[in-house]
Amino acid sequence: MTALTVRLPDEKHRRLKILAKSRGTPLNRLIDDMTTLMLAEFDAETRFQLRSGRGAGHEVRGLQLLEKAMDI
Repeated sequence: MTALTVRLPDEKHRRLKILAKSRGTPLNRLIDDMTTLMLAEFDAETRFQLRSGRGAGHEVRGLQLLEKAMDI
């Protein structure tokens, strides 16, 4: 595990501590959970961009397949 020093405005730090306390979790755990969510969103966006790039130029065929699927 790596230690990380993060500089935050005092007010933001105070509010994060309140949030962590309201959830019954240590501040470190709250930040770990937040970064996990952000990384999951980033990974999903990256996968979406890669997949959409593979479909570039195939719009007509994609619409045909969608229309066929809706007829089922």
